[in-house]
Amino acid sequence: MYAVIKTGGKQYRVSPGDVLVVEKLDGEPGAAVAFGDVLMLGDGEAVTIGAPVVEGASVSATLVETRKGEKVKIFKKIRRQGYRRTRGHRQEETVLRVTGISAGGKETKWDGEVSLVTKAELDARARGLDFATLNVSKKALKAAATTLAASASKPAAKAKAPKAVDAAPAEAAAAPAPEATAEAPAKKAAAPKKAAAPKAEATTEKKAAAPKKAAAKKDDAAE
Repeated sequence: MYAVIKTGGKQYRVSPGDVLVVEKLDGEPGAAVAFGDVLMLGDGEAVTIGAPVVEGASVSATLVETRKGEKVKIFKKIRRQGYRRTRGHRQEETVLRVTGISAGGKETKWDGEVSLVTKAELDARARGLDFATLNVSKKALKAAATTLAASASKPAAKAKAPKAVDAAPAEAAAAPAPEATAEAPAKKAAAPKKAAAPKAEATTEKKAAAPKKAAAKKDDAAE
C-alpha cells in the first residue's frame, strides 16, 4: 500500500517503512507526525484519487532528526564588468520514518523499530570515529578557547593600570615648562634695548663732529 502526500508545497510518494526527507517541521526527535493531505492511495491495482484529498486517509510517521541539507552554491557573474559573487546556502530539513497508512478502516503498519541515529553519527561511524567523543572534544575546545580569551583579557587590564599612575609625574614635570617659556621672551626683549643705546651715542657723536669740520673749512676760506 502506498500514498501520495503533500507537505511543504511538495508531493511525496510514501510507503510504510520509507525514510522521507521533507521541509523543516516542528517537533523533537521521536515525536509522532501525521499527514492528512493524502492526494492518492494505491493498494495493488486499486487506486483512489482524491478530489483534491482522499477523505478519511492519513499517513503517520516518526520524526528522526532536523538538520541542514547539503550546501548549494549560488554564483553570479556579469561578463565584461568584473562582477562575480559566490554565496552558499544550506536548507533546513526534517527526516521522517513512515510508520503506517490508514484509509477507510484499513490500516497498514511498519513492523520495524524506529532508530533515531542521526546522519552525522552514521558518517562518524563510517570513518571509524566515535561520535560521542567528537562532541566531547568540541565542547572541550570551546571551553579552552573561552578560558584563554578570559586569561588574555585580564593581563591587558593590569598593564593599563600603571599608565594611569605614570601620568601624574609626567604632568608635574611638564608644569615648569610655561615659566621657562615666559622668561625667554623677557630676555629677548631686553636684548634690543642694550643694542639701541650704542646707536644713539654714535649718532650724537657724528652730529657733534660735523660742526667742527664745517668750522675748519670756514677758517681756510678766510685765510
